[in-house]
Amino acid sequence: MSKLRVESFTISLDGFGAGPDQDLNHPLGVGGTALHGWAFSTRTFQKKLFDSDSGQSGIDDDFAARGFQNVGAWILGRNMFGPIRGPWPDESWRGWWGNNPVYHVPVFVLTHHARPPLVMEGGTTFYFVTEGTAVALERAREAAKGKDVRLGGGVNVIQQYLRQRLIDEMHIAIAPVLLGAGERLFDGVNLPELGYACTQHVATSQATHIVLSKQ
Repeated sequence: MSKLRVESFTISLDGFGAGPDQDLNHPLGVGGTALHGWAFSTRTFQKKLFDSDSGQSGIDDDFAARGFQNVGAWILGRNMFGPIRGPWPDESWRGWWGNNPVYHVPVFVLTHHARPPLVMEGGTTFYFVTEGTAVALERAREAAKGKDVRLGGGVNVIQQYLRQRLIDEMHIAIAPVLLGAGERLFDGVNLPELGYACTQHVATSQATHIVLSKQ
């Protein structure tokens, strides 16, 4: 069976995976963009986000690149798709990423409010799932056709899947940044009790990378 993986999810030294007060001007919450300096500088992200051949190779890039390998579908929480809350006022919001998002595979967005599928350029289609986490995972695995499913977040969605022991592997990057407030990734989550262990760790000048695997 395909794996459910978290990749390149970055937290601060004080454990926050997003800053407070997400809005249109602060997609990752206030201060949250500072978490991802390690990723933005890599060759992988420069290519994915800006279609640029610049960027750095090395350990950070290796971890960034592995997050796109053997991925056949994604799952996102609604906050990862956009800053709009409640019922959709219309269908004008089409994500943070322009007409050609980085995914290039089906993406299943968890929401309490139905919306028709959104077809984008490059092979990305957003499907809006109102039936909960289990249905989203079932549909994502079917769409992935044997490949892995990448769980993009945010924090609350990752916690839901963690507590059900549905995540097979997590790559977490710890950035040398203090946020002071926001959403703590492991708040109220007992990883050893759930059967997770650290199976890899390596540090660079911009982040400490750890891999947590279900035992």
